[in-house]
Amino acid sequence: MNWIYPVTIILYSLSVFGYFIDFLQHNRKVNIMAFWLLSIVWVLQTVFFVIRAFELNRLPLITPFEGLFFYAWVVVTLSLLINWFFRVDFLVLFTNVVGFSMMAFSLFTPDGDIPNSLKVLLASELLIIHISIILLSYAAFTLSFAFSIMYVIQSKMLKQKVWGKRLLRFISLSKLDSYAFFTTTVGFPLLLIGIILGFVWASNQLGMLPWFDTKVISSLITLLVYAVYLYQRVVKLVRGYNIALLNIAAFLLVLINYFLSSNYSTFHLWY
Repeated sequence: MNWIYPVTIILYSLSVFGYFIDFLQHNRKVNIMAFWLLSIVWVLQTVFFVIRAFELNRLPLITPFEGLFFYAWVVVTLSLLINWFFRVDFLVLFTNVVGFSMMAFSLFTPDGDIPNSLKVLLASELLIIHISIILLSYAAFTLSFAFSIMYVIQSKMLKQKVWGKRLLRFISLSKLDSYAFFTTTVGFPLLLIGIILGFVWASNQLGMLPWFDTKVISSLITLLVYAVYLYQRVVKLVRGYNIALLNIAAFLLVLINYFLSSNYSTFHLWY
C-alpha cells in the first residue's frame, strides 16, 4: 500500500494539469488523457480505501488523513459522474483543483490509526455517519463552488467581450446559477443533519453539548451563511453575479471550518 498513495498523487496532479492545459488551449486530446488519468486515480483511491479498511478493521473516516482522503475521493467520483453523464466542460478542473489540494494536504497529516485511548470512545456507528454526512455536504458545496466560479469567470468574459472557443464551452449563465443552487440545496440539509448527529453523539458519549467549541461555532456560522444564500435565492429571488460571490464566500468558510478551526478545537481532538 505504500506505493499506491504517492502514485495516486502524481497521476492526480498530471490529470489536473491536463485539464488546465485544455482550459487554456482547447486541446481535446489532452482533455481525454486527463479524464482517463483521473479515472485511474479513482481506481487507485478506491483500492487504497478498501485496503486500509481491511487493515484497520473499520471504515477509514476517523482521522484527519482519512477525512481528507475520503473528501478527495468523493470529489473525484462526483466530477467523473457529472462529466460522463452531463458533459459540463471545466467543471472537472475546478472541482479537482480543490480535491487535489485536499489529497496533497493529507500528506502532511499523520496517517496512523486513532490513539488507543480514544478507540473505545470513537468506536461508534453514529460518529461514522456524522463524519460521512458532513464530508458529503462539503463535496456538494465544492461542486456548488465550482459552478459559481464558472459563473463569475463567464460573466467577466462576457462583460469584457472576450469571445472565442473557451467562452463557447461554458454552459449558459442561467444553468450555472441553477446548478450552483441545486448542489447547495443538497449540501445544506446534509450539513444540518451532520451537525445534529454530532450533537446527538456528544450528548450520548460525553453527556454534554460543546456549544462553545471553535469547530462547532464555525460549523454553525457556515450553516448560517448558506442559509442566507438559500434565503436570498428562494425568497428574494436574487440571481446573478453577487449571489455567485456569496456562494464562493460561503465555500471559503467551509475551508476555514475544515482546517483552521480544528487547530483551536477542544472537542475534535482527534480530527
